[in-house]
Amino acid sequence: MRLLHLESGNLSLTEDYTKHVPPYAILSHTWGKDTEEVTFDDFKAGAYSDKIGYKKIKFCGEQAARDGLQYFWVDTCCINKSNFPELSEAINSMFRWYQDAAKCYVYLSDVSTRSVSDESFSAWKSEFQHGRWFTRAWTLQELIAPQSVEFFSQEAERLGDKSSLELSLHEITGISVEVLRGKPLIQLSTEERMLWAAKRTAKREEDEAYSLFGIFGLHMPLIYGEGRENAFIRLEREIGERSRGTNIHGNVHCMIPRAINSLFTGRSDLLSRIQKALQIKSISLPQRQRRFVITGLGGQGKSEICLQVANLMKQNLYYRFWGIFWVDVDKPSTAERDFIAVAKLLGHSAETVHEALQALTTTRRSWLLILDNADDPGFDYQVYFPPGNHGAVLMTTRVAECRKYSPDAFEALEGLEEEDSKHLLLKAAEVPQESWPTYDSQAKEVVKLLGSHTLALVQAGAYVSQGHCQLHQYPNIYQRQRQRLLRYRPRQAQSRYLDVYTTFEASADVLEQSQSKSAGDALRLLETLSMLGSSVLPCQIFEEACEGCKGIWQAGDEARDISEFTRDHVSQLPSFIVSEEGEWDPFRLTEASSLLVSLSLVTRHNLNSYLGLSMHPLTHAWAKDRQDSERQGVAWIAAGCILGFSRSNARMWQEQERRLLPHIFSYLDIKVKRAFRFASKAVVTPLILKCGWALLHMRQDSRLDQLLKDTFLELGQSPTEPSEEFLPLYDVYARSLRNLGRNKDAVELLEQVVKIEATTLAETHPSRLASQHELAGAYEANGQVVEAIALLEQVVKIEATTLAKTHPDRLASQQVLAVVYEANGQVVEAVALLEQVVKIRDTTLAET
Repeated sequence: MRLLHLESGNLSLTEDYTKHVPPYAILSHTWGKDTEEVTFDDFKAGAYSDKIGYKKIKFCGEQAARDGLQYFWVDTCCINKSNFPELSEAINSMFRWYQDAAKCYVYLSDVSTRSVSDESFSAWKSEFQHGRWFTRAWTLQELIAPQSVEFFSQEAERLGDKSSLELSLHEITGISVEVLRGKPLIQLSTEERMLWAAKRTAKREEDEAYSLFGIFGLHMPLIYGEGRENAFIRLEREIGERSRGTNIHGNVHCMIPRAINSLFTGRSDLLSRIQKALQIKSISLPQRQRRFVITGLGGQGKSEICLQVANLMKQNLYYRFWGIFWVDVDKPSTAERDFIAVAKLLGHSAETVHEALQALTTTRRSWLLILDNADDPGFDYQVYFPPGNHGAVLMTTRVAECRKYSPDAFEALEGLEEEDSKHLLLKAAEVPQESWPTYDSQAKEVVKLLGSHTLALVQAGAYVSQGHCQLHQYPNIYQRQRQRLLRYRPRQAQSRYLDVYTTFEASADVLEQSQSKSAGDALRLLETLSMLGSSVLPCQIFEEACEGCKGIWQAGDEARDISEFTRDHVSQLPSFIVSEEGEWDPFRLTEASSLLVSLSLVTRHNLNSYLGLSMHPLTHAWAKDRQDSERQGVAWIAAGCILGFSRSNARMWQEQERRLLPHIFSYLDIKVKRAFRFASKAVVTPLILKCGWALLHMRQDSRLDQLLKDTFLELGQSPTEPSEEFLPLYDVYARSLRNLGRNKDAVELLEQVVKIEATTLAETHPSRLASQHELAGAYEANGQVVEAIALLEQVVKIEATTLAKTHPDRLASQQVLAVVYEANGQVVEAVALLEQVVKIRDTTLAET
């Protein structure tokens, strides 16, 4: 090994060391034109200081001196490349030379910090990520081998080191953090190491294989001129001999992004089904290309399943693929990059996806192509399937419609089974397996909370394992700090998206990038649904909201009391509900919901005669949390208007009560004080009242009582002293008091309500009569039968002059009066009145 020596500003070459090599620094860089670099001969002749490449040598020497090192090594001038034995020895020793260096300086000639300030730090970061250094074959070992690697810009400004930049290095190169920290390469699979080099190139094609000698711990003769394919065949043979004769064709011709996840749990039946669908036992040409499509919500483990399948298929002695190739089709640019890399592994030169597909088609050996992240609903992924009947293709996607690429073999992935979910959580939490039974109930609670979502369970377990909380504490912390927990990123076994919210955001990004009206509607629908519950919501509610607002839109702006909706409320409805014509048109809602379904953000249900939409609990939480406070306010008002207007169809609410109740609860899962910040009291109070009536009819008495007390407090009103402006609130509150058994309080409140209405409403006004009717009922419940009879007789008398004898309200008052008569011992009057009511109702029903 020959070194450069810098002493007193003088630069010289040392003797060729064979042992006792002094401490030295080493340069890692990308070569420019051969005429620009300083060669061994240039240095010997002393004709090098004017060459462009001298700048790098000068930098390395000066930086080494600053680090207290007198010696350094630069490949351009420390190797006599005209001496082939020396060149061969140098290439076979290169990994060790970099490994033994005290410092490795990476000089990035295409990364500049000249115009970078603190505010524009990302500028050099972007150049760094796309730097040429990461595309060259030789720089792979120069990153991995040295313990100390420091990165410098073209101005010789230090950018960071292998430790401080390890996450960026991992994302750019695909090399795991453990390897960057010094994990022995012998512990890694052949295919993982091959993958690092799959997209790297060299000036001489044979160097793409020769640069891997050190990565695999091999020493081989150089045969320049043999070509890339033959060089890799020799490398393959040498690796095979090192592996005691193992057939490594599947390893060399294998492009997989990472090793399998040690936390992977369950899915054994699905793995078997996928293998069966993809493999072929006959040596004759198959009738068609074997395919399997996995659809489902982001973060459920679709890609991890593919990694497991690839690993199992490699180990399958009965049927093993000759090549397994992984292509990320998330974007056209990444797809093109990976397809070209596949062609390169096959020994073909390709510049387009089409040419790479032809390389696969003409490869007559068995191969498996994995198309990962096919998540754009507007893209036709058929263009990524190799033509012909050859090979097997496994696809992952969030777009349910992509099952059309394999209608006979697909899986709509859902959450893990409960037992598998608990096991995954406890493994991620690093709980010893023998202790699992002790934690079973705690794990079950967390699994239920997270909806068996795979990535969320891994995050929860990692949060516990890092000592942030105990397993039994996680549910309570989740309720208080949901966003922080769902954005927590495990240090090990990371997903492609790193955290739960990021994986969902990738789907939303598809909609936000689209300029279509349906995409905008889909985002608005997503926001609206986030304010309701995650369980099934009947889609009929949207139609009923449209129907319910028609009368208000046509009535104009006349004065209304605090309980009534106005045009302001109509204007808050999403545009996919109220069309310009004012008529219900399901087309836009159908398009919007179909987009969300296609991205697996919502699920569509066919329930008897109607459709419904639901969301995974974590998707629901993300959809709410991704909105800022202003957007949440808009969505909350819109959702309330949908609920309120749809209550015009009382029958629908009665039939769907069980399904609608969770949505009322979720909608009211907000501080009343915050709700009044979203809009004026004229807008918010009617929304609360509509929900209050729903809770009253559903007999959710305690929740209604708390809602009304909070509302009175926010409006500055006393619960026991009604005011004229907010009488509708006191009306609901009085009924709530009766349901809670507080009949005396109900009587006192209603007496005040009736007294106020006596001065503000005509005696025949429906609201005044309804309050009197309610007070009479409170009297009867409180044992004040005489007062009840007197008031009800007055109501019945007035209704006899204002309502038809068949009117439901008139019949209801008569029936209640009959019941009170009976309670007071006036049986004759009770029987006579009930007979009259029954006769009228029988006649009315017969006519209808």
